[in-house]
Amino acid sequence: MRSHLLNDATAESYRRSVTEGVERVADKLAATRRPFTGVTPAELAPVIDAVDLDRPLGDSSAALDELESVYLRDAVYFHHPRYLGHLNCPVVIPAVLGEAVLSAVNSSLDTWDQSAGGTLIERKIVDWTCGRIGLGPAADGVFTSGGTQSNLQALLLAREEAKTTDLSKLRIFSSECSHFSVQKSATLLGLGQDAVVSIPVDRNKRMQSVVLAAELEACRAEGLVPMAIVATAGTTDFGSIDPLPEIAALADEYGAWMHVDAAYGCGLLASPTRRHLLDGIERADSVTVDFHKSFFQPVSSSAVLVRDGATLRHATYHADYLNPRRTIAEQIPNQVDKSLQTTRRFDALKLWMTLRVMGADGVGQLFDEVCDLAAEGFALLAADPHYDVVVEPQISTLVYRYIPEKVTSPEDIDRANLHARKALFASGEAVVAGTKVDGRQYLKFTLLNPETTAADIAAVLDLIAGYAEQYLGETLVHA
Repeated sequence: MRSHLLNDATAESYRRSVTEGVERVADKLAATRRPFTGVTPAELAPVIDAVDLDRPLGDSSAALDELESVYLRDAVYFHHPRYLGHLNCPVVIPAVLGEAVLSAVNSSLDTWDQSAGGTLIERKIVDWTCGRIGLGPAADGVFTSGGTQSNLQALLLAREEAKTTDLSKLRIFSSECSHFSVQKSATLLGLGQDAVVSIPVDRNKRMQSVVLAAELEACRAEGLVPMAIVATAGTTDFGSIDPLPEIAALADEYGAWMHVDAAYGCGLLASPTRRHLLDGIERADSVTVDFHKSFFQPVSSSAVLVRDGATLRHATYHADYLNPRRTIAEQIPNQVDKSLQTTRRFDALKLWMTLRVMGADGVGQLFDEVCDLAAEGFALLAADPHYDVVVEPQISTLVYRYIPEKVTSPEDIDRANLHARKALFASGEAVVAGTKVDGRQYLKFTLLNPETTAADIAAVLDLIAGYAEQYLGETLVHA
């Protein structure tokens, strides 16, 4: 069994196995004609259940053969131009190269003596990102597993920095379109979901700063403490960006921690043409960025950044077997001192390789392309009376629904759109997402693939219309 350990004696076996795996995936990518096969859980589960994990196949080639039927054949492929579903991006090759390197070397980024240069590379990427945001010379941060963890850590710091220890008095303000992780974080931090004050949005799905001001004043009048304001730079449903300068001014006035959830909108940090959409983010106390959304990085690649690196001490715990206190005086850089995680992947290497090969402008140009595409898609939807589009996109998301030729009840329109989405997914021809707006069923294009064209969008809209009309026709026949 030692022949399977990666070391100096097995380097050639490693080369052959990984090369074979890469070739098979490359062949699969080249041959993929649809983003999905349409397989159902009922169809795929028996195939996987039939695998006996106590009877190994003995070699990588056989395992790769089996992998075709249990995973590769039916995977959802984000690189396909008609994958228009969730916030999943196609990935750039330099990042995949970085993934291969970090997996093989297997550094753990918790302590210097487990990572060495990996620690300094992560710190360099953090400093670079803080510089792009404009957080100032005292800024710092750390990589996380994703936006949910980044938001949790930011709100943990906000709680610890609040001017009271009475948790029942703390309040968090976020828009009604903010990510669900705000409520989840409040619960995990012992505040409860009731501590989150939901602020309504305007017609562009941006937080109404006038209402926020009134709620902050009411909070103070009741003797409560405005712990944090969470502004969103790229909401999950609409890609909308809250009015950051106005929110920053209110955070200053009421002594609240300002957190910007830029998990989606962080791609604007590299945009040659749209960086101004994030004006005001430099005034935040903390920022969430998900490079695995709009920097075209493989999952996971996220970070939480803070204006004052000293606030990261609230996540610091020392253990004699890992990061003893003496290492502070010895100036040994241990990233676990900043992190909620202990063992942690070297995910920063993927972005490092991307920047060293493509440069920030290269990444930003790709993100600009999908933003331009969203504008084209909006024009298509707005010009077609059969579609109701909710809002003109600020970045790359379109929320809309099909309105049938013969308008029936609102409930029938809801069911027709839901059916169209399900039927489209089952066909495997395209993947779109769905959501609700004011209680009504809508569909969503999340555009993160520069290879997607306006023609792809038009074709998918035609498919949606066909499935919706088919459903309504069958409903009327059986009524």
